[in-house]
Amino acid sequence: MAVEPLTQNTPLESFINYKNETGMQCGNYSIDIPDLKPGEQYRFHFDATACVGCHCCEVACNEQNANPDDIKWRRVGEMEMGSFPDTLQLFNSMSCNHCIDPECLKGCPTESYIKLDNGIVWHDDPSCIGCQYCTWNCPYEVPIFNPDRGIVTKCHMCVDKLEVGQTPACVQACPGGAIEIEAVNVAQWLAEDMAKEGVAPHLPDIGITKPTTRYTLPELPEGETIHVADEHLLKPAHAELPLVFMTVLTQISVGAFLALFLGQLLFSLGFNLPKPNLAMAILAFLPAAIGLPLSAMHLGRPAKAMSAMKNWKTSWLSREAIALGAYTGLATMVAGLCFLEIKGFLLLLVEAVTLALGIFGIYAQSMIYRIKARPSWNRKSTTKRFFGSGYVGFLLIAMVLLISNGSQGAMVLLSITLVAGMGQALVILEEVMFYRHLDKEDPLHYQYNRTRTLLQEHFGRVKKFRVYSLALFALALPLLAIMFTASGLVSLAIATLAVATIGALSSELSGRYLFYRTVVPLGLAGNFFAGNQRH
Repeated sequence: MAVEPLTQNTPLESFINYKNETGMQCGNYSIDIPDLKPGEQYRFHFDATACVGCHCCEVACNEQNANPDDIKWRRVGEMEMGSFPDTLQLFNSMSCNHCIDPECLKGCPTESYIKLDNGIVWHDDPSCIGCQYCTWNCPYEVPIFNPDRGIVTKCHMCVDKLEVGQTPACVQACPGGAIEIEAVNVAQWLAEDMAKEGVAPHLPDIGITKPTTRYTLPELPEGETIHVADEHLLKPAHAELPLVFMTVLTQISVGAFLALFLGQLLFSLGFNLPKPNLAMAILAFLPAAIGLPLSAMHLGRPAKAMSAMKNWKTSWLSREAIALGAYTGLATMVAGLCFLEIKGFLLLLVEAVTLALGIFGIYAQSMIYRIKARPSWNRKSTTKRFFGSGYVGFLLIAMVLLISNGSQGAMVLLSITLVAGMGQALVILEEVMFYRHLDKEDPLHYQYNRTRTLLQEHFGRVKKFRVYSLALFALALPLLAIMFTASGLVSLAIATLAVATIGALSSELSGRYLFYRTVVPLGLAGNFFAGNQRH
């Protein structure tokens, strides 16, 4: 039977029948979704030669998913090259790359990410606590925190449409046909095609998450520099103040507990030193007891904070929560044992287990930030700095020793404090020298250089305070306290240590504030309209 030709007034039902009977492919409105064969998954194909940068895909995505205009699951990045009149503008429309090895999934503490059988990386909204760790882990900054809902949300490739044979909203809306849905053989993509067709200018290393998006690019002139269209724009990252205080306070707590344990160990071995007392035990656990609850203020759903311990197998955030939670509980028990005047091997054993948990907790805490998506965090110096902050805890315990007439023990502890302060100062000096002599050939130079700009131009005064205060409160004043103690001027030594402790705490807080505010993520190049991205 002859098929009637289509007109602009043809009903949708007739259009579908026409397509089914003729096998016609009608651009973006095709509902011919490929069937997946074994070993295949769905992916996006983006044709940069067809994109005109109209942002229709962004609007369609927001309308389809009822997102406000500042929550963008699909974004259009802009790049440019050449000089007038021989110029080229290049666009990249990106949503979730539905990666083969998604970092968001591995890092999520609540296991809210699921890799579906069809390859789509699905986010389970009900289980999300809004910790936003996935927004840090994803090198493309795809997951976005929705403050109204208190959770992270992301592209799911309109899976509900795919299930009924329809293309996603972004595909349907694109007037140039620049976005398509394809089936990809995962093994072949990894072995042969990803390195050729999975890359585009100024995108993160494909080895981080093994993205599946295929790119068709125009022929780019050799030797030309491709500029990111928004490279002149730079704003600091989110301050994350609850995490500033939480991380510093827990690190100080573990440092203080180490001092407490060393004192108990030396006393048990028969050294002529005062034994640790209840006041020291309280000061050791109190910073962690204050700091850990503060971390819940960072969450979009604080009431579900306990579920952050769920994914201990792959998430460093879960490991940190478990270790520091157990540490704080045992440190409180140690204070109770001191109150009950329980001595000997039992106390030393509980302290050793507590300290081991605390050390692992701080290591796990540092590993939360050792992520490839944020280069300035992904350095060994991060772990060193996190452990280095513990010298403030030594200052606390040394001050209590002096107050309780333990001058000899305070001298030993202050000597260790001085060494620990020197170690922290060397780490900061190492960081200063690193940013002063950046390697222009480093593939991460763009991010490092922008971090340096933030440190120098946006937070220059805070940086100077950090450096000079560390020298004063971690080195000069502890040394002065040692001299006062040795001279019998205990009152002056106590006053000096009080000033040093407050100043050192301020120094570490300012350093951690810079840590969060000056990080520059990888992400999508030329992302003018990033919406609610937290930087």
